This record gives sequence, structure tokens and C-alpha cells, in this order.
Amino acid sequence: MTAPARLLLIATAVAATLAACNREREPEVAPAAPGAAATVTPADAAAPLSFESKTPWAEVSLTLPERLKPQPDLHARLYAAEVRKLRQFVEGAQGERTEAGFDESMPPYAKTIEFSVAGETGKLLSLKRVDYDYSGGAHPNTLSTGVLWDKALKREIGFGDLFRKGVDVSVMDQALCSAINAAKRARVPDSASLTLGGGEWSCPRASTTPFVLTPGSVQGKAAGLTFLIGPYQVGPYAEGGYEIVVPATVFRSLLAVAYAGEFGGQPARTGDVTPGVGGGQSARN
Repeated sequence: MTAPARLLLIATAVAATLAACNREREPEVAPAAPGAAATVTPADAAAPLSFESKTPWAEVSLTLPERLKPQPDLHARLYAAEVRKLRQFVEGAQGERTEAGFDESMPPYAKTIEFSVAGETGKLLSLKRVDYDYSGGAHPNTLSTGVLWDKALKREIGFGDLFRKGVDVSVMDQALCSAINAAKRARVPDSASLTLGGGEWSCPRASTTPFVLTPGSVQGKAAGLTFLIGPYQVGPYAEGGYEIVVPATVFRSLLAVAYAGEFGGQPARTGDVTPGVGGGQSARN
């Protein structure tokens, strides 16, 4: 056998040996990343109330309230879903910034997701979700949404579940639109009035607007719904978002039988209750 042939044979044998060793070690050295969506089981996800990751490309975090612990099904579902979104954000930031040449003078992208308890009744747990997102644009964006959980049924419900099937909820649309216009005039006195289905800016429908339960004067009851309206939805970005309370007295007769008993009392304020902005109006009996 020639010298080159012997060298080729030896190299092939070494490569085969290394490949076999690597295959034997794979289960130990390449486990899935902790918290990855594919590996998060309900048992794993029920424990953490927070998640955080920092890379040169992005910094992300998740905060969940202590009140989730008695609801392990919801806790597990939220943790797994939100961590998956945050990991995807980091991956997207890495790809985007690497493709753009990774300017080290730019701060990392950022995304924080924070849940808090908005209200709770005997049957329902209402969470407010605030999503802060900075992806290198002219300004960051903050969007608030809500989660409404039926504790007995162990499932998320929506606007349509709260009200009787086929009922006309236009009275809520009008109440929400009137409150939005009052709030806009308080912030921008010369702002034009909005209408349902209007021009560039218009009033949103109650049934398609994120909301949370509004606590009130009776413990364990919801006194209304707080609708969460994001920036750009009813005005320019500089105007900001709105949180508008519609009291239960407006829609009590429309509620589904299963949830009518969850509402009662009066909210402390109605109208614009946006933190740090809205003054609202004191509710009257």
C-alpha cells in the first residue's frame, strides 16, 4: 500500500471514531435550552413568575403576578407562550442587527412583558398585559391587552362569552365612543369628535377592543369594564393610548346568565382612567 493510501485510510478511521464519540455524547451536551417552548411542560412552567435574557442584540423580560399560582393551567400557558415570543424576539433582533452590520453604538433592542391583576370575582380572574417594545425605530411602542380567565372552566373567555348570544351591544359602542371623545377633548381641546366607522380616526367597537375587569365598591364583584385603546388607534402617537371605564350599569341587562352575578357596585371612576393621564369622573350611585 502506498504512503498516500495509508494516510487516507488512517484519516477515515479517525473521522469515523470521532463521529461515533460525538453521537454517544449528543444527549448530554446538546439538550434543549431551558424554558424553550418545545420543552416547557405545565409542571415546569407553573413555577416561574419571571424570565429574563440579555444578549448584545436584545434584552427581554417577563413578569407574572403571584396571584397566578392558584391557577396553574393559566400560569403554565402564559409562561410558555410569552417566553416563546421573547425568544423569537431575541432571534429576530440578532438576525436583523447582524444583517445591518451590528452598530455597537446602538442600544440593544428591548421587550418587556408584564402581567398584573386588574380585577377578580368569584368566577373570573382578569389580567392586564403590558407589552413594551423597542426595535430601533423612532420611539418605543407600548401596547396593553387583557386576559379574562374562567377559574371553574379553566379556560380563557372573551367579550362574546360575557354577553347573551345575539344581544345588541350598540349601547356599549356608544358609551365607549362618548367617553373616548370626552377624554380626547380633555387632552386636546380642539380635537375633532370621532364617530363609529368614521374617517382617518374612528371609535372602536366594544366587542373588538381589549378590556379588563374594573374593580369597584363591592369586593369580589366587577363594577365595569376598562377598555384598553392603544396609541394610533384613535389619534396620533403623541396623544398616547387611552384606558376607558364603562360602568356595569350601562350593560348589566345584556350580560349572560352565567356571568351576570359577577358584576355589582360602582367603579371609583368612569371615563378616562389612563395611569398618569386620565382624571375620569367619580361614579355616582
